[in-house]
Amino acid sequence: MSNSNNAKKAAEFTAPGVDNKSAQDTVALLDDRLVALLDLQLTLKHIHWNVVGPNFIGVHEMLDPQVDAVREMTDTIAERIATMGGVPLGTPKSIVDRRRWDEYSIGKGLVTEHLVALDKVYNGVNADHRKAIDKLSELDPVSEDMLTGQLGELEQFQWFVRAHIESSSGELKN
Repeated sequence: MSNSNNAKKAAEFTAPGVDNKSAQDTVALLDDRLVALLDLQLTLKHIHWNVVGPNFIGVHEMLDPQVDAVREMTDTIAERIATMGGVPLGTPKSIVDRRRWDEYSIGKGLVTEHLVALDKVYNGVNADHRKAIDKLSELDPVSEDMLTGQLGELEQFQWFVRAHIESSSGELKN
């Protein structure tokens, strides 16, 4: 068997008490979340390296803990995919091939420019996490609970970002 076939070969088992169809549907949802969080992790680090201007250091230092937390989330999701009998794929090409959104387009940029764009990234990641949680409620309560915990952290990270781009009247820069 070729190496590429081995990379896609799923196990012939899943978690006890979960039927194969539910496991396959769960793995598909978790795979989408894995891709999103791997992409987010890289985007956060990219911003960390390329943010400039007033408040640079505060944003620079705010992002590394987010990178670390998102990295842990990806590991948790990948391990759940394997538990469910799936194959977690995290190679660069596989991430790009499965990504459903546009590439982050800002290189070196001002704090506000990056944080407005990052807020939009979090909008997508968090909304899609919420949709996956809704679907997982019927498929796999363990995966649902896992994503729910992650969403709480992701929403807090978005709040941190928004605190930098919010006016005193509560409006966000866009």
